[in-house]
Amino acid sequence: MTQQIEIGRLLRAGTTGFIAGCRVNQLNVPSFGALVRAPLGEDYQVYGLIHDIHIDDDGLVRQLVTAENVSAEAMRDNRERRIVPVEMSVLAVGYEQDGKIHHLLPPRPPLSLDVIYLCDDAELIKFTSAGRFGYFRHILNSKDIPIGEVLAAHFQQAGRAQKDGKWQETAVQELITLLRDDYPTLMSALGALGELFS
Repeated sequence: MTQQIEIGRLLRAGTTGFIAGCRVNQLNVPSFGALVRAPLGEDYQVYGLIHDIHIDDDGLVRQLVTAENVSAEAMRDNRERRIVPVEMSVLAVGYEQDGKIHHLLPPRPPLSLDVIYLCDDAELIKFTSAGRFGYFRHILNSKDIPIGEVLAAHFQQAGRAQKDGKWQETAVQELITLLRDDYPTLMSALGALGELFS
């Protein structure tokens, strides 16, 4: 592990995923489709993919939206000192225990206020190279996320980390195999992935 990039803290969690919050001025680090991890001890950590980032409004934002001639200072103050957190929804896709990565749902979720870190390239390679893409089933079985878009964002980031086209090619073949009986989802996923390779 090189530099650990903290992207937020856990707000709430379940076995299949969790919600993390961060300050608005931390928003330049996490991105849609990014692999993140929540260490829960020296020998156990949960991995997940960010599938949604949203910013809730508050009373002040509602007032600023309707006001005329809002100063740049008021805008900057609202963005830099805002109390309402940016929320990131994360789909659990695996865990690491005693140095071994499992593409299964974690035995237990992270706890409130646990720190969430962005995975660096080495961690991304380690996670995506373990097993035979078993974590894809968590993405494909989730009905509440934009499957094709999450896969495309993840493939782009993982492919960049892997530094060759072989990982992406093998991953696409596995995806086609997994979705051979679900034509609409396959076409949606391949359509989103097609944007990467065009």
